[in-house]
Amino acid sequence: MNQTLLYPLIMSVGVLISSVSQFMLKKAAQKEYSSVLKEYLNPLVIGAYFILFLASLCSVFAYRVVQLSLGAVIESTSYIYVTVLSAVLYKERITVKKIIALILIVSGIIVFSM
Repeated sequence: MNQTLLYPLIMSVGVLISSVSQFMLKKAAQKEYSSVLKEYLNPLVIGAYFILFLASLCSVFAYRVVQLSLGAVIESTSYIYVTVLSAVLYKERITVKKIIALILIVSGIIVFSM
């Protein structure tokens, strides 16, 4: 696979799994714990931080080839992932304001890539 496609794809996967780790942390934060230690040292939190670490590695690895300006655009796609995942996993409503915001984000990505 061409490097100009592979590295942005690696970065995009990193952004996606970073979004998933945010949801894991949110799920863990919604639970009640008997101690502070159990709040931070449970499988969900540890797994989320491990996934976030992997996402960071993807970004660092991808930035070897991806330009910083393009990296910022790829990172901004996380807003799209979080909005879609919150609608699917938490049944949150996608309001008109959210749709307008997503349209602006996607428009910015399109304009920048031209």
